[in-house]
Amino acid sequence: MTEWMNRPVNDPSFSKLIIPAQNVACVEDANSAEHALLVLIKSRYSSIPVLSRKNQVVGTISKTIILDHVLGLERIEVERLSTIQVGQIMSKEIHEIRLEDSLRKAIQLAIQTPYLCIVQNGLFHGLVTRRALLAYIIEQTKVPAPTRSAEKV
Repeated sequence: MTEWMNRPVNDPSFSKLIIPAQNVACVEDANSAEHALLVLIKSRYSSIPVLSRKNQVVGTISKTIILDHVLGLERIEVERLSTIQVGQIMSKEIHEIRLEDSLRKAIQLAIQTPYLCIVQNGLFHGLVTRRALLAYIIEQTKVPAPTRSAEKV
């Protein structure tokens, strides 16, 4: 019944849910907090992956993290945004899975985060959202409706 949970993340039935790296809103650790905040606002995400110049996932950045670092005692110090690098303030807690990891592992990790970074050979491959994982679980656990037998005339 749950054999689908042992399939790898790159299983064709699941891999269609992976958002490829080139379609993911992300920033580099060398980018400014100002740039990261603009990406977050434009994308309407609360958190996005942070990559190194070598395309490795090194952390995550969120609106909350950025605002915490520019919040002064009496005002928001917006001018500081351009002087802070993402790598200085990002969260280094990374939720990632490899393509060969099981869907079971992905589901377990997704409990803690809204998305999982997918890594292949140490490089960022894309991400899968908790929402997509939940939709996949529902699809896989649907019990077919019983068929009605023909009524006797």
